[in-house]
Amino acid sequence: MRVDHYENFPVASWLCPPRLRPPIAAIYWFARTADDIADEGEAPAAQRLGDLAAYRAALLAAAAGQPSEAWSPVFRPLARAIADHRLPLGPLQDLLSAFEQDVAKTRDGAGYADRAELVDYCRRSADPVGRLLLHLYGVGDASSLARSDRVCTALQLINFWQDIGQDLARGRRYLPAADCAAHGIDPDRPHDAPREARVALVRALCAWAREVMLEGAPLVHRIPGRAGWELRLVVQGGLRILARIEALGFDTFHARPKLGAADALPVLWRAVRM
Repeated sequence: MRVDHYENFPVASWLCPPRLRPPIAAIYWFARTADDIADEGEAPAAQRLGDLAAYRAALLAAAAGQPSEAWSPVFRPLARAIADHRLPLGPLQDLLSAFEQDVAKTRDGAGYADRAELVDYCRRSADPVGRLLLHLYGVGDASSLARSDRVCTALQLINFWQDIGQDLARGRRYLPAADCAAHGIDPDRPHDAPREARVALVRALCAWAREVMLEGAPLVHRIPGRAGWELRLVVQGGLRILARIEALGFDTFHARPKLGAADALPVLWRAVRM
């Protein structure tokens, strides 16, 4: 999950409960810094993977109450958040696993065979964020966790279909090979496919993302107070991006839709009506 995949992360939002802003910010900066290690600059893959291994070791030290001097602006606040809120370590490690996979896939020019493999990536790249937030909100029942996973996976998928052109240019291949084949597209050369095939592919993938989001959307009624309203806006923001993709004729190979001021009122209206 790249930095721009954190657009909906509720850091220091006025809707975020004030007591939870420090741990949420700590989680955000942990994830963003790891993302920078994995994706920014010109470092070779071997160096990125080595740095991520060192970052993982620093995480374990922070969890033990001994934050490393390396990346101290990240791990000192995170160590406090882990201690004060008993944050589970597993989701944080899962995020690092996803970043490591991104580096390896990009190095090898590899993509994803099918939707199941891509969902497994989302399980580690996106779902941990929702599970950490639910932990902070004191929500831990199985139904809510499952719905959170669906919302987070949907947000990740929406970002993929929003960023197809940019990702391909960076050597990131998230279009499932099985879906490409179903539309007569070579997954190694999707840009070369006829426009009609590419549009049909993106339309189908967006329909899938919307279905996944709607499966998770009832979670908004389980999260109390401000956090519940934050989640409503996140869900509706994701669905609004899908509408923007449709307005582009599902051609995100050549344009990247984004939300602007004109989208605020429709998103708010739909959030209120959930």
